Amino acid sequence: MTIADERVGVPGVDAAPLLDEYTDAVVDEQVRPGDVIAGLAAISLDEIIAQASLQTRVDRKYVVPVPELGAVLAGVEDDARVVEIAGLRGLGYESVYFDTPDLRSYWLAEHGRRRRFKIRTRTYLESAQSYLEVKTRGGRSSTVKDRVPYLGADVRLLTDEGRGYVQAVFTETGVPGVDPGSLIPVLTTRYTRTTLFLPSSGSRATIDTQLSWELDTGKRLERLAMAIVETKSGQRASAVDRLLWSHGHRPAVISKYGTGMAALNPELPANKWGRVLQQHFGRPGRPQRAALDRGAGRS
Repeated sequence: MTIADERVGVPGVDAAPLLDEYTDAVVDEQVRPGDVIAGLAAISLDEIIAQASLQTRVDRKYVVPVPELGAVLAGVEDDARVVEIAGLRGLGYESVYFDTPDLRSYWLAEHGRRRRFKIRTRTYLESAQSYLEVKTRGGRSSTVKDRVPYLGADVRLLTDEGRGYVQAVFTETGVPGVDPGSLIPVLTTRYTRTTLFLPSSGSRATIDTQLSWELDTGKRLERLAMAIVETKSGQRASAVDRLLWSHGHRPAVISKYGTGMAALNPELPANKWGRVLQQHFGRPGRPQRAALDRGAGRS
């Protein structure tokens, strides 16, 4: 079992054109984010794994319009590095999220319950490597992620072996009352990730662009001019956090699964992600927490 041991990259597509595709109309004096990324020194996947292991990690997420990224990135310290593999700095990700028919995983997350969980398959698109991942809560509100390699042909279903793995993790981590056999695919997310590493602090930041969400019914949502920036540092804020703050960006409560489900299913209560939904997804009004506690349980 590992604590928040997120893999940071596999061969993908070049980040610069992706980050610049939606900023061509921006006035010339503004900094194009792809130009900044292209100008940074590279670091390999092995190097960042060796150097970026934080004993206690604090993660902060921000929602940033892509045209505003350049000004933020232009301020990163001179020794900042960007993950590069085979000359590529943008990495394609696809995740398929599983939940029970009554959306127990969603409800537990929306209510902030201690024994919440998240089940997904993750595929690194260009290498076609896939994993089954189980995320649970550890001590001191840490995120615990377990994962095993998974066949690419099976990413939209849980095989017998997959269900057995989920059950083993649930048993070990104390997640009660969830039958892995009831889990079905409900949401697919896709995005391109660029990863920065700051050697002076050992912190890193990921920048996710080209964001899309799709329900299993086929209903789809895209936010192509929006980026999700996540900083990963020790107890003190990183230089990227401070840069974001100086440009008026504050940490946001956002979950690709929870926010995507709520944006595509307006009938779902979503107080936890209400501000982000209203500001960036056009969900009108103040989301109301339903009196129903279906699927949320008590833990």
